[in-house]
Amino acid sequence: MLNMAAGVARLGDLAASPVVAALARAFADAGHDLSIVGGPVRDALLGRATHDLDFTTDARPDDILRIVKPISTAQWDIGRAFGTIGARVPNPDGAAEQVEITTYRADSYDGASRKPAVEFGDTLEADLVRRDFTVNAMALTVPEVKLVDPTGGVEDLLGGVLRTPIDPRISFGDDPLRMLRAARFSAQLGFDVEAGTLEAIGALRGTLSIVSPERVQGELSRLLTTDDPVRGIRVLVDTGLIDEFLPEVSALRLEVDEHHHHKDVYEHSLTVLRQAIEHERTRFPDAAPDVALRLAALLHDIGKPRTRKLEKGGAVTFHHHDVVGSRMARKRLQALRYDGDTIDAVSRLIELHLRFFGYAEGTWTDSAVRRYVRDAGAQLERLHILTRADVTTRNRRKAARLASAYDDIEERIAQLRDQEELDAIRPELDGNRIQQILGIPPGPEVGKAYRFLLDLRLDEGVLGPDEVERRLRAWWDAPQ
Repeated sequence: MLNMAAGVARLGDLAASPVVAALARAFADAGHDLSIVGGPVRDALLGRATHDLDFTTDARPDDILRIVKPISTAQWDIGRAFGTIGARVPNPDGAAEQVEITTYRADSYDGASRKPAVEFGDTLEADLVRRDFTVNAMALTVPEVKLVDPTGGVEDLLGGVLRTPIDPRISFGDDPLRMLRAARFSAQLGFDVEAGTLEAIGALRGTLSIVSPERVQGELSRLLTTDDPVRGIRVLVDTGLIDEFLPEVSALRLEVDEHHHHKDVYEHSLTVLRQAIEHERTRFPDAAPDVALRLAALLHDIGKPRTRKLEKGGAVTFHHHDVVGSRMARKRLQALRYDGDTIDAVSRLIELHLRFFGYAEGTWTDSAVRRYVRDAGAQLERLHILTRADVTTRNRRKAARLASAYDDIEERIAQLRDQEELDAIRPELDGNRIQQILGIPPGPEVGKAYRFLLDLRLDEGVLGPDEVERRLRAWWDAPQ
C-alpha cells in the first residue's frame, strides 16, 4: 500500500538533494522553470530507488546548455534535436550525478514511423499529458517544491493501475512502442493494466510493425530484467502483442486432446522462467539480471509445438524439440537484432537443456561428465541453472530425486575440474607434435588425429605423453 505521507517526505528529500538544488537555483536565476519528471517522481512516491534524474523545462536547448555549463563537469548534446541536453553535475563529496534536461515537448507523429515531428511546448501540463502512462506523467517543480499531476497519476499509483493519460488508441497510435512499455511497467511495478488500455493494445498490436526490431528487442530485454517478467509476458500473450515479434511463446499454448494428456507447455515455461530467476539470484546475488539465461528459460520448449506427435494409447512425444527449438530461437533472436554472443548462448542452452535428464536415469561415466562440460563450454553455469529450473513436477519425490542427481553431477564436475583442469580440456598432444610423431604435413589428417586424441582425453582422462603417443601410433597404423 502506498504511504502518501512517506512519499511526500521522499519528494522533499529528492528536491533538497545537492544536485537538484544546484540546478534549481541555476535555472531560477536564469528566469526559467525546472521540474523533475517521470520515473524519479514515481519511484520516490513508491519508495523505490531513484537513479538518473530527468528534468523538463521551458528553456530551449541552447539556453539549457548555457545554464548547466558553469555547474557541471561535462555536457553532451546528442539529443539536442529532441530538446535534450545531458550533463554531469558534481555532489559536494566530489562524485558527479548524470542528469538529462529536456525542453517541454508537444510532439506529433505521422503514424508511419516511431519518429515524432519534434515540437517544443510552452507548459508543463501539456508536456505531461503527452507522456506514456499517468504514473509517469507527474512532475515535481523546483525550487518551489510542488507536485504537478494533471492526469491522476497519484490515484493510479494508489490503485496499482497502468493507464494512458489520454485515449489509449490515440496514445498507442502516436507511439506503438508504448504498448510494449505497458507490459514492462506492469512487470516492473507489479501493476495491472487498465481494461481499456489492454483492449487498445489488442486492437492496435499490428502497428508495432513500424517500430524497429532494435527498439522492440530493447523493451523485451528490459522486461526480462524486471523482478517479475512473467506478469508482463502474460500481458503480451493475452493481448496478442507478442505474436508481432515473438509468436513462438504464444504457440506454447497447445490444444489439449481429450485422449492425449501432457503438461501445459506455456505455463511450464513461465514457471521455468520464474525458477531460473530464483536460482540466478541465489547463485549470483550481486550480479546484473542475465538476459540470455532468461531468454533461454522462456524459449527452451519452443520446439515442442513443431515436434508434437500424438501416439497410440494417449502418449504425447516431442522428439528432438531441443534441437528444433535451438534453431527456431536462433532465427527469431537474429530477427530481433540480438548480439551474436546472446544468440549463441541462448541457442546452445536450448540445445543442451535435456542432456542432464539422462544422468538422472543412471550414473554417467567420467567420460560422459567431461563431454557434458565440454559441450556446455562457457554456458555451463547457465546450464546448471536452466536444468534445475526445468524441474516443475508436483511429485515431491521425483523433484527431490532430480535435485539430488544434479547436486551429484555438479559435485563430480567440481572434483574432475580440480583433478584435470576440466574447463580447458584438450588433447595432450597439439597439432605440431601430431605432425612430428606421424610424419605428416598440415591437413585434414592432422584434424582427424586431433579429434581421436580429444575423444581419448574425454574417455580416459590424462594418460601422459608416452601413453598418448603409443595410442596415437596404434590408431594411425590400424586399418582406417
